[in-house]
Amino acid sequence: MSDIIQLLPDHVANQIAAGEVVQRPASVVKELLENAIDAGATNIKLLLKDAGKTLIQVIDNGKGMSVTDARMCFERHATSKIQKAEDLFNLCTKGFRGEALASIAAIAHVELKTKEKNQELGTCLKIEGSKVISQDFISTSEGTSLSVKNLFYNIPARRNFLKSDTVETRHIIDEFQRVALAHPNIAFLLHHNNNEVYHLKESNLRQRIVAVFGTKMNEKLVPINEVTDIVTIEGFVAKPEFSKRKRGEQFFFVNDRFIKSSYLNHAVVSAFDGLLENGAHPSYFLYLKVPTSSIDINIHPTKTEIKFDNEKALYAMLRATIKHSLGQYNVAPVLDFNRDANLDTPYHFKSNSKSTSAPKITVDPDFNPFKEEQQKEIHFPFKREKQTQSWESLYTSTAISDDEKQEELFNNQQEVKTQKTFQIQRKYVLSSIKSGVVLIHQSLAHQRILYEQFLESITVKEANSQQLLFPVKISFSSAEIEMIYTIKTELENAGFSFDEFTKDSVTIKGIPVSVTESKITIILEELLNDINLEVPDASFSHFDVMAKSFARTLSIKTGTLLMEKEQDALVNDLFSCKEPSISPFGKATFKTLTLHEIDNLFNS
Repeated sequence: MSDIIQLLPDHVANQIAAGEVVQRPASVVKELLENAIDAGATNIKLLLKDAGKTLIQVIDNGKGMSVTDARMCFERHATSKIQKAEDLFNLCTKGFRGEALASIAAIAHVELKTKEKNQELGTCLKIEGSKVISQDFISTSEGTSLSVKNLFYNIPARRNFLKSDTVETRHIIDEFQRVALAHPNIAFLLHHNNNEVYHLKESNLRQRIVAVFGTKMNEKLVPINEVTDIVTIEGFVAKPEFSKRKRGEQFFFVNDRFIKSSYLNHAVVSAFDGLLENGAHPSYFLYLKVPTSSIDINIHPTKTEIKFDNEKALYAMLRATIKHSLGQYNVAPVLDFNRDANLDTPYHFKSNSKSTSAPKITVDPDFNPFKEEQQKEIHFPFKREKQTQSWESLYTSTAISDDEKQEELFNNQQEVKTQKTFQIQRKYVLSSIKSGVVLIHQSLAHQRILYEQFLESITVKEANSQQLLFPVKISFSSAEIEMIYTIKTELENAGFSFDEFTKDSVTIKGIPVSVTESKITIILEELLNDINLEVPDASFSHFDVMAKSFARTLSIKTGTLLMEKEQDALVNDLFSCKEPSISPFGKATFKTLTLHEIDNLFNS
């Protein structure tokens, strides 16, 4: 029997490793930014084309590499960060495995330009699919410039799995924000298709958060600061009134490394106990400093999950620290047994000889509500100078006779007999049909109706737009502005009309006729969330995503009272749809119950 186990060729092994390290363009961005930080850069530029599919370039002013290091950095498991296994438990850098550049070079066209300080010439290295094409000496600035072009060019199946440019850009921006928030002392620049998205100057933590998420964020932040023997906690949480329906601005950093931890997130949420509406999520930017020996960051390929030696202690400290800050800044109610100065006697009463007197109320000692003569005419226990006319005269014109009551009752009964629909618990609409009854979920049904209307107006008809008397200016973060600008054409097809785009705001002068002015901000925020979360079953472009997002946001909600005409309109509009039986998100909009099924309920 012949041997069947053999070593994989290097280029195949690199492609397999790339599958773990490089999932999408954002993965490359993360690795290159972290390398630049490890190189001691104080100024980092990120340039993108076509959401990173065509070009990802990171330029830094770090210490650069020698000729030998420039060649070695693309070899698998080649690293300057660790020398022995014990070093894994004392890491102070971002990357350490030596897999990133080798994996990236296996699936893209890579060009590296680098020069060390005090060197006259630098090195230029070109690699395609792990194969070195050329290596030359060049004149370049101190630091490193690394360009990654045509990502997944030799793995077309993997490239086809990439999402739209808007979605991939959103993922890149997420990674960029995480790195930028972890290092406010470093200046960052982000350009996408020659458009400046971020220009972040060296700053402190609060300024960096505001620069990333917009000026309105400043008023939302509550400072957090606590120093203990096992952990130092600093950062900010957002005030409860600014909580969001979606998990968005939630950032944990441990030793300047972004991490995800459902356990620590629960500690934060529990600190807001009683302050948040049901279903709301708090925003936070929390930075933890712990001894490197007390954590293990080598348990996940992307290093976004780490293991703590003392999770329970961290949980308790984090929760207590946030609760203390919320109380300290009068965000949460606290018990205070000290005297309230607001209840002190005003100073002018202290200085003068004035004295306050209790108000005088004259009471009728002879008042008895049970006396027969007093029941005929209403008396008040307090004497008044003027008496109003008899209360009975106020109701003379509205008194209803017994005959009229019987007639009203008869009319109500007739209305019930002729009414075709009934609303149940302000959630369902019941309608009778020949074979029995149909129970309609009012919110899901309205989603289907609006979805088809929006989809038709966006893709088939020319959308009707209503011009606003006064244009509305809405503030967003730079990343959100970039996303809105990317889908500007689709939004205009839907009926929106834009006046001006700036780095942190957008001015809207026209909206779809089915949208009210008060809903503009909510609709756009929900749309951005849906694009970011990649709404399931989006079958084509952003039109489908947009129609689904608008439908869900604008549909009538559970708890809304519907008049009979509104119930009838809902039923008629639903069964005029192309797909009336399911909502845009795949849920049933109605259920039928036949007479036979109803009979069985009583015969069982």
